[in-house]
Amino acid sequence: MRRRIVSPAVIALGSNLGDREANLRRAVGAIDALDGVTVSAASGMVESRAVKPEGVDAAAPSYLNAVALVQSELPAERLLDELNRIETEHGRVRHERWGDRTLDLDIVVFGELTVDSARLTLPHPRAWQRAFVIVPWLQVDPDAVLPGHGRIDALEVAASSEVWPFDAAPLLDGARL
Repeated sequence: MRRRIVSPAVIALGSNLGDREANLRRAVGAIDALDGVTVSAASGMVESRAVKPEGVDAAAPSYLNAVALVQSELPAERLLDELNRIETEHGRVRHERWGDRTLDLDIVVFGELTVDSARLTLPHPRAWQRAFVIVPWLQVDPDAVLPGHGRIDALEVAASSEVWPFDAAPLLDGARL
């Protein structure tokens, strides 16, 4: 009998087009419905300004962001394939780098895996700079460590005013940790 390898992973979720809250809720459900993937926790939602390659774009619609902790039997690249499929099924189109989108799903960390390929970089190379990732991640795992950057509660963006709470019901019904 083949032993299944389960890896913990952190997935960042974002949406700034359409019904942003519903987009995030449906995405968490779709991730949890993947064969071999279980969502063990999901943060509350935070709101943030859109970030484009040239910086913050105050004219673009604001984002809702959240983080989901998952246990994955899928390898990292297969999980990425499934996340990209979920994005597409939820109306994501890729016209420009960091463009406005109905749904954005990024793997932030995948166990202890380090990858630097054309398709996937792990840990996520800019997560340590993004309050919209770190602040919700702290909600579900206050002792988390981002490889190469240390404890996330010690990162400068952990106390950032670049994100603010979004009043909404939890993404999951009760904690599943």
